[in-house]
Amino acid sequence: MLKKIISGGQTGADQAALDVAIKFAIPHGGWIPKGRLTENGPLPLKYTLMEMKSTDYRERTKQNIQDSHGTVIISRGKLTGGSKLTRNHAKLIDRPNIYIDLISTEDFEASIFLKSFILENQIEILNVAGPRLSHDPGIYADVKMLLEAVLYLLFLDGKKDVYVAQYVPTKDQGEEFPATVKQAVDLIYNDLSLKARTFIARQKDQGLPDIYFGFLDYIRHRVGFDSQNPSLLAACSKEIALPDYTVEDSVMLIIRMLKQLLEKDHLLRVVK
Repeated sequence: MLKKIISGGQTGADQAALDVAIKFAIPHGGWIPKGRLTENGPLPLKYTLMEMKSTDYRERTKQNIQDSHGTVIISRGKLTGGSKLTRNHAKLIDRPNIYIDLISTEDFEASIFLKSFILENQIEILNVAGPRLSHDPGIYADVKMLLEAVLYLLFLDGKKDVYVAQYVPTKDQGEEFPATVKQAVDLIYNDLSLKARTFIARQKDQGLPDIYFGFLDYIRHRVGFDSQNPSLLAACSKEIALPDYTVEDSVMLIIRMLKQLLEKDHLLRVVK
């Protein structure tokens, strides 16, 4: 699994990469122009990027390439502007880099390419670059989806003995799904065996992807996300500060709250 994801903090591709890192408890960072400049104003403080001494976007682009083990540029069609500069500078200083053209590459194929790039170059710090939101309104969602797919592929490669929850409907499980986040957490909590509860409680932050990918399908089924469940999705959206959140983000919210509850229970058992 990657040890760190960095970017320049701009809207669009950059912030999508940072949000994926935050979601999966992967350390994030990178350099941003002085004043934490983005096209929408100063970058929110939840992103722990370092400020350059200059407001020149080009300087932070070069520094992020220098400070990473490899750079991926995710865009559509011919590279222009900052994306073109990123590719040219990475080649100039002979740093591993890959350009994924979302026009000519299918989603799954793109995830395979990026996963292979990460493994072949032994990349622990990945620099993610691409267009800003005003240049490509759909780039945030696309980059987020691509990076999450890559993390899943890396998870499958590296984790052969992780607990995977199975959804097995029973007669007492009707079609009334939880309407609030608390109800969803309580439902999953009551379903879980002691083994599953202990597995979740003992995982450190870096083990969050193991929990997420091991329980993703189960939770989607159990709380009714496969049937939309608009009430629960609306409740989750109030807790998720993302410009383009998904069902999968809602699952992660439930997992995080469940983990907090189980950690308290586990600690109490240990103390007793």
